[in-house]
Amino acid sequence: MNKELIIQSSEAGIEIALLEEKKLVELHYDNSGGQFNVGDLYLGKVKKIMPGLNAVFVDIGHDKDAFLHYTDLSPYFKSLVKFTEMSITEKQHLDFDFSKFQLEPEIVKTGKINEVVVNKPRLLVQILKEPISSKGPRISCEVSLPGRFIVVTPFNNFVNVSRKIHSTEERKRLQRIIESIKPNNFGVIVRTAAEGQSTAELHKDLLQIIDAWKSIQFNLKGATPPQKILSEQNKTTSLLRDLLNKDFNKIVANDSSIVKDAKEYIANVAPGRENIVSLYNNGATIFDHYGISKQVKSSFGKTVMLDSGGYLIIEHTEALHVVDVNSGHKFSNDNQEETALNTNLEAAKEIARQLRLRDIGGIIIVDFIDMKSADNRRDIAAYVEDLMKDDRAKHSVLPLSKFGLLQITRQRLRPEIKISTSEVCPSCEGSGKVRSSQLLIDDIEKHVKYLKANLNAKLELHVHPIVKSHLTKGLLWNSIFAKWKKNYGAFTIVEDEGFEFLQYKFFDNNTGEEIKF
Repeated sequence: MNKELIIQSSEAGIEIALLEEKKLVELHYDNSGGQFNVGDLYLGKVKKIMPGLNAVFVDIGHDKDAFLHYTDLSPYFKSLVKFTEMSITEKQHLDFDFSKFQLEPEIVKTGKINEVVVNKPRLLVQILKEPISSKGPRISCEVSLPGRFIVVTPFNNFVNVSRKIHSTEERKRLQRIIESIKPNNFGVIVRTAAEGQSTAELHKDLLQIIDAWKSIQFNLKGATPPQKILSEQNKTTSLLRDLLNKDFNKIVANDSSIVKDAKEYIANVAPGRENIVSLYNNGATIFDHYGISKQVKSSFGKTVMLDSGGYLIIEHTEALHVVDVNSGHKFSNDNQEETALNTNLEAAKEIARQLRLRDIGGIIIVDFIDMKSADNRRDIAAYVEDLMKDDRAKHSVLPLSKFGLLQITRQRLRPEIKISTSEVCPSCEGSGKVRSSQLLIDDIEKHVKYLKANLNAKLELHVHPIVKSHLTKGLLWNSIFAKWKKNYGAFTIVEDEGFEFLQYKFFDNNTGEEIKF
């Protein structure tokens, strides 16, 4: 699978698009200059202890105090508090050897918050979830420092290997390597990307993370809460850290400083692959050149069209997201079960993409088209699970119910991405909105393709005069209209001055009746 990272820098900020086989699957906004990004470390101060919630509220500088539940304290909470106080006050902090740090006993999993958090201490905490809606950030005292191949968790000595590495021999090899190179008081989780990596590569990754931990210790010296102690890498390098593999074949940015940073990062973690990074300096914007702007317009909004003519309706309630799968036409089919299965399979692929693209989290209910076959229902659930295996957010997929409902839970770390896909209507001078004109021709073509393949009728397309002019402009054999006739069969275009600019209708010329969808 070919992966490409397209980075657009503008006065408004940095937008990052991840393409898989030219298809937009993730869209990120780099808020490195902002606050409270997932992974950031803060020195906070406990403000309120809430025994009824078994949680505390911590001031880390946000308008709303951050929420810290007992289950996020970490078993090594006492060690963390001790380390934080020592780092803040210790005069010889630069000579402090963390491998010789004396760990405190672990706290019990089912304890009471008011028995563990006493005297409202200063805490080193890590952002688990960005502020969402009216809620403050959610934080944890279980610090984890991610690298390309491993994740380091201070205050313990466990070594765990990703379950996605299936080879027993490889798991044992990685376990032996990490146990032989890691310092005391550092736990290590071996990531899936470590499979097949040499001892030297793993050791290099470990040393970089330990240097980050030393920076945390240095930054804590004399710090007063609330204060940021360490920032997560910027969005570009954090994406490269998590995604860079042999399938990654292109990184393009329109900013020379971003290109320079990306090349330096890749030279450090994957020497010899810097040539995949290039600078874009052509006329059109980089997102337009790579077709990303168009994909954004077609992928966001309440309705998402499928290539077959079907569509998804995606709606958000306070409690959950609901996705309704529709076939998009009313024509009968001799094999309704097969039609339903094929539409559901196509919809499943788009749904898995939409969850990543919009970063939808929480509970998602998908209403697939009803299927009678239990095997088909099982196949759909298995297909969705397989499609989501590359989703970096934690998720769970339940079997399809007899009502055709599929339940998905997906980790929510930051607010859902919402992009307006409508633009001011040129016909009503801003009093209403219509679907993006950028997609008009694509929509008409999809309907022509479907109607010519499935309806025995003399097709007639009615459009605004300007739209007809656009479809027929150029040489007789080279216009959009000519190409459609060649690909799908003959039909006619009729201009109608009474139509709104983006309005179009299909008629059966034999009966004079409008063909409705």
